[in-house]
Amino acid sequence: MLVLNNITFEFGSRALYREASWHIKPYEKIGLIGANGTGKSTLLRIINGEYQLSAGEVSGRRDLSIGFLNQDLLSYESKNPILQVAMEAFAEQNKLSAEIDDLLKKLETDYSDNILNRLHEAQTRFEALDGYQIRSKAEEVLEGLGFTTEDLERPLSEFSGGWRMRVMLAKILLAKPDLLLLDEPTNHLDLPSIEWMEEYLDNYEGTVVIVSHDRFFLDRVVNKIAEVANEKINLYPGNYADYMEAKALAEEIQRNQFKNQEKFLKQQERFIERFRAKASKAKAVQSRIKALERVERINDVDDPAATINIQFNFNTTPGKVVAELDIRSKKYKDLCIFEDTKAAINRGDKIAFIGANGKGKSTLLRMIEGVEPFEGKNEEGYNVIRAFYAQHQLESLNLDNTLLRELQVCAPDQTDTTLRTLLGAFLFKNDDVFKKIKVLSGGEKSRVALAKTILTKANFMLLDEPTNHLDMQSVNILIQVLQKFKGSYVVVSHDRFFLAEIANKIWFIENQKLKEYPGTYAEYEEWMERRRQNGELSVNTPSKKEKQVDSEPAPKETGTVVADNKSKQKEIKKLSDTVKNLESEMEKIREQKSALELELSKPETYSNAEKAKKINNDLESVTSKLNDLQSRWETAFAELIEAES
Repeated sequence: MLVLNNITFEFGSRALYREASWHIKPYEKIGLIGANGTGKSTLLRIINGEYQLSAGEVSGRRDLSIGFLNQDLLSYESKNPILQVAMEAFAEQNKLSAEIDDLLKKLETDYSDNILNRLHEAQTRFEALDGYQIRSKAEEVLEGLGFTTEDLERPLSEFSGGWRMRVMLAKILLAKPDLLLLDEPTNHLDLPSIEWMEEYLDNYEGTVVIVSHDRFFLDRVVNKIAEVANEKINLYPGNYADYMEAKALAEEIQRNQFKNQEKFLKQQERFIERFRAKASKAKAVQSRIKALERVERINDVDDPAATINIQFNFNTTPGKVVAELDIRSKKYKDLCIFEDTKAAINRGDKIAFIGANGKGKSTLLRMIEGVEPFEGKNEEGYNVIRAFYAQHQLESLNLDNTLLRELQVCAPDQTDTTLRTLLGAFLFKNDDVFKKIKVLSGGEKSRVALAKTILTKANFMLLDEPTNHLDMQSVNILIQVLQKFKGSYVVVSHDRFFLAEIANKIWFIENQKLKEYPGTYAEYEEWMERRRQNGELSVNTPSKKEKQVDSEPAPKETGTVVADNKSKQKEIKKLSDTVKNLESEMEKIREQKSALELELSKPETYSNAEKAKKINNDLESVTSKLNDLQSRWETAFAELIEAES
């Protein structure tokens, strides 16, 4: 389909690619990965014909159609409704539709065979191109990407950058190019839209090349990985998980080859040094010198991803309850966000807050922070020191400071080496740390603000989309930070790998109420899938109009209606108590399980077969009990949600 043959591309004095080759075949779904700055986005632009090569060539079919999603599309302006913008993808159908309308108008006064024949040909061609279905196709894709039916008639100019990018993505997907190039497509999507996108791309009939830092997305979509490293393009079959296994094996082989070669080279060098001055060995010495000159050196494997060795301690321990919200109502004009719901955060909670955009996740974080008004109560716990990270929090940065100075002011007890390591983890290398903050881009300022948040002495953090603008290595650093953090936090994110690594509770919103799942993200996903299979979740999301009707005050109830309502409230309380009791039991069992696992890992335990066997039996018993409690909790929790609906 497309071949990159021995391409060299230089950016200034630096070569991003040198004699690199790549054959992109039909129907492949390829994940293009590599560290920041290695040239992934540049490679997409080379394929799209935007950049001139220093050497080599890109060749492909003459009729090859390419669709390219990139950040430049944010500059696209239009006052047309987004449905009309998306339908611009159907260029030939739109042209035929306009021609048909024009011919029908002419037919009102001109009944000639010429007009009738032209109309018949246009209508036949229009139908062959499935022209009568293009509107419904555009609606389906836009709604799959998160737009409501009412949004479709709103002009593009009314939407923010992230939502505009979704419209441009819809337009590219509808065009169905032979080769689809996507540069970080999930950056502007929420979880439901990402899941829709995964299914769409899985069924896409063309070839797809995706630059993404979302591991779950790559695992579920791609069947090949193209890694950009050392000015080359290295190919691996399978998804990202397969790539990680193959990469680890290849690195182990390379590491052993490097060690063996180093050992051989040192032996030869010792021989040369020892016998260089002996005339009788001169011929042998010269032979070995020439042999060494011909040896193709094997490089050692690059160091693995950086690790953070900072101790993220805080001086003040909070009380058992960190924060509590009793929300009677939170509305934006006629749109109800929350109604009659509560939120509680306890010491040690690591909460991932998930769901579709526009449902109230960031709003709730601001309500906890105390900067968003609502009807109800917001009670902060004892000794709570809070830190809030969000994209709009950048005004706290001192624009005249260098990056290093900004962190020194924030964390004077940390060494410059530690601070530079942290900045390096967030993509600021070498002399970058001496840049003034005022010269940074918005994304770079966000990364500095995130580093500052991490360094605070807060015992409770609110983090709104912290993985935006981070590559995979930096996400790994943030995971390490949060895993070491002894305090509590609430994180809003759509990066599922990140959430799976850092959360012990999941928050989500159903029917304007906050719900909590007391487990990991993987457990939550399994539970939600069982609910879907059991028909406990509605397939169709209610429209805004339906939501507004549901949120209207109910009339006063009398007679049997009041009795029914009391009975329902009693049932809800009983189920709620059951859920809380089960959660308390599960927490105790989890502590027992952790203690047994710790004991089993000690050398003095596994060296004593009898003791190890006893602890292992206890561990199996505790695990079985925990699974039983988990099953009972899921049943009770599902019944509670059903009763509250």
